[in-house]
Amino acid sequence: MSTQLSPGDVPESFSLPDAHGVPVDLDEYRGRSVVVYFYPKAETPGCTTEACDFRDNLASLQGAGYSVLGISPDDPDSLESFSSNHGLAFPLLSDEDFAVSKAWGAYGDKEFNGQTFTGTIRSTVVLNSDGKVEFAQYNVNAEGHVAELKSALGVK
Repeated sequence: MSTQLSPGDVPESFSLPDAHGVPVDLDEYRGRSVVVYFYPKAETPGCTTEACDFRDNLASLQGAGYSVLGISPDDPDSLESFSSNHGLAFPLLSDEDFAVSKAWGAYGDKEFNGQTFTGTIRSTVVLNSDGKVEFAQYNVNAEGHVAELKSALGVK
């Protein structure tokens, strides 16, 4: 289990490869607000629903000053396919060893179909322009999560 983040925390920075294998450094987003969402596996129904919901709401999030980053344990090739298949216009990052998921509290035990296993917990952490946690939510539902997030952030 990893420790979940709370508003005011300053999470560990990271550099992860994107869908093209190019490193993306969180420090590049300093001075901007950023939504970092963790999802278990590309091309699964819930993760596709959530990613497409972020895609469909990207303009309003960006208009309110938020960048979006998606993180999963998928390898860059899988992320490239996922992004291409669904027209995702925001970076998807590969956390194959779960290091960032663990550091950000998005890794631990979870239940699925009556079985308990350890892995990525569907989570969203929003950082303000100073790099501090503005909002953190764990064990989110894929469906309707982006609308709830926008409401919590005051985004129209």
